Amino acid sequence: MRSSLLAIALVLSAPVFAQGAPAGDVPSKDAKEDSAKADKDVVKASVDEDAQPVHRSIPLRGRALAYTVTPGHITIRNDDGEPIASMFYVAYTAPPAGRPRPVTFLFNGGPGSSSMWLHLGSFGPMKIDASLPEMVRPAPFRMAPNPDTLLDVSDLVFIDAPTTGLSRALGKAETKDLVGVDHDLDAFTRTIQRWLTVYGRWNSPKYLIGESYGTLRAAGLSHMLADKGVQLNGITLVSTVLDIGLLFGNYDQAYVNILPTYAAAAWYHNRVADKPPLDSFLQQARTFARGRYASALQIGNNLAPEERQAVAAEAARFTGLAPAYILANNLRIDPDRFRKELLRSEGRIIGRLDARFTGSSPDLAAAGADYDPQDKAITGAWVAMINDYLFRDLGYKTPLNYRPNNYGVFPLWDWKHSAGDQGQQASADTSVDLAAAMRENPNLKLLAVNGLYDLATPFAGAEYDIGHMLLGPGELRNVRYTYYPAGHMMYIDPASARQLHSDLAAFYAGTQ
Repeated sequence: MRSSLLAIALVLSAPVFAQGAPAGDVPSKDAKEDSAKADKDVVKASVDEDAQPVHRSIPLRGRALAYTVTPGHITIRNDDGEPIASMFYVAYTAPPAGRPRPVTFLFNGGPGSSSMWLHLGSFGPMKIDASLPEMVRPAPFRMAPNPDTLLDVSDLVFIDAPTTGLSRALGKAETKDLVGVDHDLDAFTRTIQRWLTVYGRWNSPKYLIGESYGTLRAAGLSHMLADKGVQLNGITLVSTVLDIGLLFGNYDQAYVNILPTYAAAAWYHNRVADKPPLDSFLQQARTFARGRYASALQIGNNLAPEERQAVAAEAARFTGLAPAYILANNLRIDPDRFRKELLRSEGRIIGRLDARFTGSSPDLAAAGADYDPQDKAITGAWVAMINDYLFRDLGYKTPLNYRPNNYGVFPLWDWKHSAGDQGQQASADTSVDLAAAMRENPNLKLLAVNGLYDLATPFAGAEYDIGHMLLGPGELRNVRYTYYPAGHMMYIDPASARQLHSDLAAFYAGTQ
């Protein structure tokens, strides 16, 4: 059987994904060749920092919200003062009223994704309309003032990861010097430090919002930034994965974590008998997955035939799949196979990042889904609008081309991670870093934001990763989970976006 969750671990934050390497050592390919593919711009970035502010205003809940939007580049340097990267950001700042306003640093993940998904879909003052779980109509696309912007609560700084968006290597540095778990953490740490210095914001309350692989990054940054004297007030993890090895590997726990999301998808698509209330149904799915199902998987080949049949029947009740299909897959259903099998009889597949989305798949004999309908539904709009917004609307001047995604980094990515006293991990699990940061800073609060229909980073996986951090009673009181009837990018759903803003406003209020 195929590796269980390899498909969902690839390019976690962006709807478009490419095959990547399993956790561990970087594949033995020619590094210079791969680096050249990842750095394909003929025009190179400048070592000179720049900022091109524009003053704007949007209507927000009966008043005008005035703000300054500043796209620009920051130059980060190594410990010898040599430039290593030009990091692109777009900052949104509003006039302070007395005490310093909070500042939040936001980023997507991938690895290899720019921040355009969060930037134009979530918390900024302008937002793309992708409100329905179906294909966005062709251009012209619509972007409008965001009624759920977080700018009323905090200033916002969207950062493009090294080699993505308009961020580029500088000087003697090459792409391979910037891509990898710890290389990436170092680059973001230096970027945040430099931004705080350039804009005089060291005494502002500080927050991180990371999505998908960006949650692994945020957890790692929590401790690395603290070691540099950047004390955080709060961290929001959107669609969480902290232990990348668990997603990449064929582990029983991965199947346990994803089964409740299968239940949510089956419920949404009317494959559950009598369709009970969703919340209670998912709690039953959690109980089954973590109990009888987990025990059956752990027993392995020694599981009695009658118990195997009984577990398959119960799993079928939650997942909407036939017991015979579950038995044929040794009780372990790969996500791509589930996405194909659930609506196979209709010739349709369901989305990976959002299981509410469906797409045509007339090959009824295919083993798994061959594309992600949610990816195809929104990617064209985001790519068009990030270019239109930066270069036409804001008038940002640069000789560089915007890279929505840069999957040339994937063969180069170094998954090893130095986790303090834990030593070097073969594949990163930054829950260790986050737990240390929360123990050392008892005021640090954590919010885990989850979409119920997210098959890429299932909500029960977030509960598992965070629930297995070494935290005492005091730190556990600083952890909160929220759930939304949407997918990986729950902020594109209007009702979920409204609730998310309310949840975040309450979270920020409790951290200052």
